[in-house]
Parts: sequence; structure tokens; C-alpha cells
Amino acid sequence: MPRQARQSSKTAIYHLLVRGINRGAIFHNDQDRQRYLDTLARIAEDSNALILGYCLMDNHVHILLKEGVKKISNIMHRLGASYAYYYNSKYERVGHVFQNRFKSENIEDDIYLKTVIRYIHQNPVKAGMVKRAEEYRWSSCRGYYGGKGLSGISNTGLILGMFSEKEEQAIKALQQFTEAENEDKFLEDMEATALSDSQAREVIETVLNNKPVKILHEMSKADRDMVLHKLKEIEGLSIRQISRLTGESFNIVKRA
Repeated sequence: MPRQARQSSKTAIYHLLVRGINRGAIFHNDQDRQRYLDTLARIAEDSNALILGYCLMDNHVHILLKEGVKKISNIMHRLGASYAYYYNSKYERVGHVFQNRFKSENIEDDIYLKTVIRYIHQNPVKAGMVKRAEEYRWSSCRGYYGGKGLSGISNTGLILGMFSEKEEQAIKALQQFTEAENEDKFLEDMEATALSDSQAREVIETVLNNKPVKILHEMSKADRDMVLHKLKEIEGLSIRQISRLTGESFNIVKRA
């Protein structure tokens, strides 16, 4: 079904997930990663938002953010648009860089907040990229463990303060907590499963206001692409599925 409006977090804290289009890479080197972090830091500062944590993987990003004067949607739109402009210019390409809109979950209590930062820092460990979370250069873990984060953008005081009022004890407690065995599951483990063809047809008909699918072929290019773009933003509806069920070519759907 068409996407629902996001619910606001009572604490103003959100765990955010951004993926590359078709789960492709969005970072090819350290320059790309640094550019993304610098842009995130600038936009967060402009918005009076606090970056509580982050982890940049090759094809997706986790961000833990406390909302400031601007809504999360505004912050993430600016971040995505700025990085996409840089990425497309650098690699001489056109089109979307990120898959659909960002995913988010509200963080409503201290226990969940501590578990989320553990999950974010454990991402490269679970992916087999490093043995210990602090070994990974492109996350906020090093900053939490007493060293300076790569670009010094994370505000560590809020979460460390939940473990102890004394910084040294707080860091040690966070390390133990992070390294403890767990079965944490968050956004990327809970993503929507693919829609069946019958479900997908219903969604397409809804977007077309219950008109037959063949009407797409009679639309102007601008109107057709607007419809196809809306369909691509719907969770569980793939480009290949849209192409197959609408009769439009894969490339037309992809470019819309």
C-alpha cells in the first residue's frame, strides 16, 4: 500500500537507515565517505541536531540522530540531495543514488537507545570486516571509546552518561555492553518482504486511481514517469516487478 506518514519520536531521537539504489555501493573510497560525513555534520549543525552515532558501510548508512529545529525528513532530504549531486558529478552518472526514501525507527527509551548504538557499532563486525567494533574507521565507535571520531562529529555524552557519570567507567561499561553476545535486530533485519504479484497489482491499481494499467501507455512521458516514480517508492515493490506488471521496459521504470 502507499507509504504511511512517519510518526514523531517523543524523545526526538531516531535510528535512520539509508541504502544505495538496488543495494549498490554508495561509497567507493575514503573520499566519498569523508564527503558524506562532512555533509552530515554541516547539515546537523545548521539544524541544531545531535549526531549520536553513525556507521558507513559500502552500500548503506546507519545514523543515530536527535532532532533539532528541523524535522528528520528535512535533514535527510538535504543530506541525500547534496551527496547525490556530489556522487553523480564525480562518477559522471545520472539518476538516483539512494534506494527509495530513508527508513527510520523511533527511539523512545534509554534501554533501546543503548541497544541501537551497540547494533550500529557492531555492523562491520557482523559483516566480517573487522574483529572488534573499534577497529572500523568509518563509525562513531572510536569516538565513544575515548579517541576522536574520524571527523569529531558525534555527541557521545548522552549515551555514555547512561552507563556512568564518570567518563572512564562509562567507556569501560559501554565496551563490555557492545562486546556482549546479542541477537539485536533492527531496521535492516526487519525490512518489508517483497509483494506478491497479486498484492503488487492492487497497489498499482490504487496509485492509478483504479484505472486499468494500460492507461500508462497513453500518458505523457512526464505523467507516466511520475506514476512509475511513486510505485518505486513503495516498500516491497521491485523495479522488475513494476516492469513486468505494467508492460513498461525495465530501463524506463529505472529512469523514472
